[in-house]
Amino acid sequence: MSDQIPEIFLSPYDPKANEKDTYALWEESGYFNPDVCVEKGVTDIDAEPFSMVLPPPNVTGTLHMGHAAMLAVEDILVRYNRMQGKKTLWIPGTDHAAIATQAKVEKELVKKEKKNRHDLGREAFLERVHTFAQESHDTIVNQVRKMGSSIDWSREAFTLDDTREVAVRTAFKRMYDAGLIYRGHRIVNWDPKGQTTISDDEIVHVERKSSLYTFKYSKDFPIAISTTRPETKVGDVAVAVHPDDTRYQEYIGTTYDVTFCDVPLHITIVGDESVDPEFGTGALGVTPAHSTIDWEIADRHDLPRPQVINEYAKMTVSGRLENLKVSVGREEVIAWLKEEGLLENEEEVSQNVSTAERTGAVIEPLPKEQWFIAVNKEFPMGPSKIPGINEGDMVTLKQLMRASVETGETEIFPDRFQKIYNHWIDNLRDWCISRQIWYGHQIPVWYKEDEVYVGTEAPAGDGWEQDSDTLDTWFSSGLWTFSTLGWPEETADFKTYHPTTVLETGYDILFFWVARMVLMSTFHLGEVPFKNVYLHGLVRDAKGQKMSKSIGNIIDPLDMIEKYGADATRLSLIVGAAPGNDIKLAEDKVRGYKNFANKLWNISRFILTNTTDAPEEKPELSKRDEEILKTLQKTVAEVQEEIERFHLYLGAEKAYHYVWHELADVILEESKTLLNGDDAESRAARQYVLFECLTTSLKMLHPFMPFVTETIWQHLPKKDSVMLMVAKWPKE
Repeated sequence: MSDQIPEIFLSPYDPKANEKDTYALWEESGYFNPDVCVEKGVTDIDAEPFSMVLPPPNVTGTLHMGHAAMLAVEDILVRYNRMQGKKTLWIPGTDHAAIATQAKVEKELVKKEKKNRHDLGREAFLERVHTFAQESHDTIVNQVRKMGSSIDWSREAFTLDDTREVAVRTAFKRMYDAGLIYRGHRIVNWDPKGQTTISDDEIVHVERKSSLYTFKYSKDFPIAISTTRPETKVGDVAVAVHPDDTRYQEYIGTTYDVTFCDVPLHITIVGDESVDPEFGTGALGVTPAHSTIDWEIADRHDLPRPQVINEYAKMTVSGRLENLKVSVGREEVIAWLKEEGLLENEEEVSQNVSTAERTGAVIEPLPKEQWFIAVNKEFPMGPSKIPGINEGDMVTLKQLMRASVETGETEIFPDRFQKIYNHWIDNLRDWCISRQIWYGHQIPVWYKEDEVYVGTEAPAGDGWEQDSDTLDTWFSSGLWTFSTLGWPEETADFKTYHPTTVLETGYDILFFWVARMVLMSTFHLGEVPFKNVYLHGLVRDAKGQKMSKSIGNIIDPLDMIEKYGADATRLSLIVGAAPGNDIKLAEDKVRGYKNFANKLWNISRFILTNTTDAPEEKPELSKRDEEILKTLQKTVAEVQEEIERFHLYLGAEKAYHYVWHELADVILEESKTLLNGDDAESRAARQYVLFECLTTSLKMLHPFMPFVTETIWQHLPKKDSVMLMVAKWPKE
């Protein structure tokens, strides 16, 4: 060994001075790319693959602590599996996040130029959006690097790039040809401010005080109903009661003509088992055009569906409600009920109001002609790798989604989320995939008079006009595990790395993204998209509150990296964070792990200082020396087991505890006497053991704290790998 320690150890560890250079070293090595690892001989060509896609951050801004937690978890898994000698691929990418991105650009346009997208026109507006998306992308990529993510940038994807465009159009056509994509007239979530349909995941439920009104349509109407939205009752066509409700059985099948707030109504009393006799009066006013539940009742009883609210949330009926905003119309109906003596009761209730995440507008359920994916329609299964489902079997998409998890082809961690997943699938309705916005994948359907053409390319000839709607963002991100590997082409990447090994994401998008990826992969490929789903929790403040600008409790990951380093930031997001559980985070916790990085640095300096003249060959060891190495091996095995079980928080804790409380507090302290003593053999043996403890500890800690461990590794006098990131995980 060298007779002096490197100069870098004469100063305390400085993350800011080292992290940028260390990441550049990793990138220049090419080892983030599994092909390079094979070419350079650090990975066997026939090694087992490990693959994972990065849940693509939206190109709408910057990363937050939730993203940082995700990156920390995923990088631990990637670095660990790379050190296990696997062909390890982590694919990066970003999501165009159609509605969110368009809304952000439109907001800036109105604020700065007092214009909307229609003033610019589709082409000019989309140029603005693309510019914004690119700038945001660059910011995000920089942040991903700062977290130390060992991601293969050569394979970076974007949900709206050319390769993904081909995948999206191919997927759409295949599902259309199978009869699973159709255009239909159904109730959708309509955002009257954004002027588009939105998915359930883009809805924010806001608890507000509201009033529950109980009244009759007219003085001679036999049944009272209750509602929080009396303005919609001008669209009622029926009153539904439970067929076994003795209060109302005699009325089932009767009809009544009434004039309700200037609007003539024809009301039929129907018996429907979906009605809860215990709720309200046990009678439900049926408004098919403005309620999904009521729409389904209308299906069962062949009822008409008059629309009384338009896309701008205004009343469309004649009389006193004509062209009033919904909120004003509500007050007008209440006033009329009081005038007519029809209002029987009014009580204050708490209500979850559906609002649009991006615009804040109250959602209006409206009947619209849209594109849908049928989840309950049977189709003949193609080639299948899902146990119990064979080629040619008649199946539904819901059956495929359920079978993927029930057969164990995909395992969800923690397993309690499997029940939630199944419950969501059981209640899944046809998926509305069309959006009335400009930014996104334009629906690959063309029209010419009465002709309709669906294809991956525009049809030949003149006179064709493409559908102006775009696809729900989740359609393209649902293809993410295989579109990023080159599908629909049969690429080498696709053959090697699909299904991916792990999908790691927040439990809050289990349904919206994870389930849709299962849907897409099982239909198009006949196999699951991933073998394991690891769900992390939300990052909250020290009091357990959700981080938000309004509360002022946001902790910015970049600020923490700047102050304390990426390693400390990563550890603070891992230790104490069991899968699926929310984590409380305070700056003090990050500061504490900065102290641990310093401790590791000081341990390394002590060992290197005292082993400059250590023997090259392994000397004869004492019983205590053997015991030290045995404890080290046991710790490595325990850390490995925890990582394999996806208990990263326990793996990190055990590695931390060993290095600080065993290596530093016990082994180094007891070694000082031997190192300064006259027994040359005992000294040489302990030097050997200490160096083994250091190199093995660096390997064990590397997935959790890659920067400081790699920095130390690069200055070791001897090592078994040129870079720690491709060193072999220590074996017994």
